[in-house]
Amino acid sequence: MTKVSVILSAAEIQAKNCFIHGVKLARDRQQEFESLLEESVEFHGHLCPGQVIGVRMSMLGLHLIGIDDPKGADRKKLYVVVEIDRCATDAIQSVTGCRLGKRTMGFRDFGIMAATFVNLDSSKAVRIVAKEEAREIAAHQAGHILDKREQQLEAYKTMDDKDLFGVQRVKVELSPTDLPGKPLSRVSCERCGEWIQDRREISDGGVTLCRSCDGQGYYQIIDEIH
Repeated sequence: MTKVSVILSAAEIQAKNCFIHGVKLARDRQQEFESLLEESVEFHGHLCPGQVIGVRMSMLGLHLIGIDDPKGADRKKLYVVVEIDRCATDAIQSVTGCRLGKRTMGFRDFGIMAATFVNLDSSKAVRIVAKEEAREIAAHQAGHILDKREQQLEAYKTMDDKDLFGVQRVKVELSPTDLPGKPLSRVSCERCGEWIQDRREISDGGVTLCRSCDGQGYYQIIDEIH
């Protein structure tokens, strides 16, 4: 049998190495996604399309703002704003480690499947929103699955980021009273006497009020229980 020697040019060797490196990166990214999704499902309680969206949204956002270790070395650099109180928010909390109670997450009740990821060190920030068109792409991509929820669940796992998300580079102004640390202020409401932290009080004609006493309350008092 005749042996044939194949000599590759430097350009061909570089192209081959780039291809191998790209395959490895894709494999590592998929393994990371599967691991993060598993953690998110355990945190949330069940697997759903919102979990897939939240995990992938977080992975993309962290990558774009240069956060590699959100729960470790980079934990003090990260702040996230979520715009919806749905399943994806639990996934974002699971992946990033950000929490309302830690004051590393803000909630803006806009009802939009979107989140903004902020690197507090570099001020880099991106807002990522789930595209409505992704539902139609999922129907085509996983058309062999009849149930729409299952279609989305499977398609969202492999859909290109550009088809699943819209991304905006943004500037976010954060007040010191929004960030972790001890309360920067405590004042008493002059009507009900309850204490208000972090400058959330309202000044009405020179009178300091909590938001409930200013007419923004979400409850009506029936009686006092002692």
